[in-house]
Amino acid sequence: MEQKKSRLLRMTLKGGEARVFLCDTTEMAQQARDMHNASNTCTAAMGRMLAAVSIMGAGLKSEGDRITATINGGGPAGPICGVAGPDGVVKVTIENPQVELPLKPNGKLDVGGALGKDGQLTIMRSFSYGEPYVGRVQLVSGEIAEDFAMYYLESEQTPSLCALGTLVGETVLSAGGILIQAMPGCSDALLNALEVRAELFGSISQLLQEMTLEELAYACFRDLEPEVLEEIPLELRCDCSREYIERVLLSMGEKEIRDLIRTQNGCEVSCHFCRSHYAFTGEELERLLQKARNDEEDV
Repeated sequence: MEQKKSRLLRMTLKGGEARVFLCDTTEMAQQARDMHNASNTCTAAMGRMLAAVSIMGAGLKSEGDRITATINGGGPAGPICGVAGPDGVVKVTIENPQVELPLKPNGKLDVGGALGKDGQLTIMRSFSYGEPYVGRVQLVSGEIAEDFAMYYLESEQTPSLCALGTLVGETVLSAGGILIQAMPGCSDALLNALEVRAELFGSISQLLQEMTLEELAYACFRDLEPEVLEEIPLELRCDCSREYIERVLLSMGEKEIRDLIRTQNGCEVSCHFCRSHYAFTGEELERLLQKARNDEEDV
């Protein structure tokens, strides 16, 4: 069966008393699994991270804005990082994607065990102008959803219901997430109605396997005046290029590049996000240094 296209709905409830971000990232999670040759547990982690940063990216305003979220919890899978913008373009990486752990007693994949919880969730918001904003919170569980909910509460003083999930078999069966946030002036009646639904969203991946985003929104919120404000297509795409890698190499400084020429007669650089490889011979590095000098002289 063909996978549903990854996309996100931005919604309000009760005329703006609460806002909702609901996304299906199944297609992207499968692409990430294939790209990183990932285990089931690491696929689940990447699927959840893709949903989390897609939701955060949808809240950005300008084209050049970016969200970079990193969880470093000391687990065997190493750090996991996701990046997203308001255009729905997302990328994800995990340091040791082949790490696999036994299932938890409840039969679920042990994402928290793979990522660890002895560390921090770091959120960097970079803008098309000015300095980036960086916020950090201690990890709650390493299961990702609880950690993002804590970030919203501590760093943005916004109580949030966050549920993320990835259902993995021989392929990614479903992946996605939901974020619900009460806005100033939210009524107690709506808060109570959302609290009743909180347990339902714990099985968000199962719901997404059975329903489209629109069907899920109607099933969960039909009595709360849901209004879809925007639909955003989501796409897993890395923005690396040979030109970008050249700039990264130049940022190392001439001495480091000279050492690469002398000891290895070149270098090979791999992109952590898409696993693309970029090879540079010693002669190409020499030309890169010469071009940089010429550019400096022209300034």
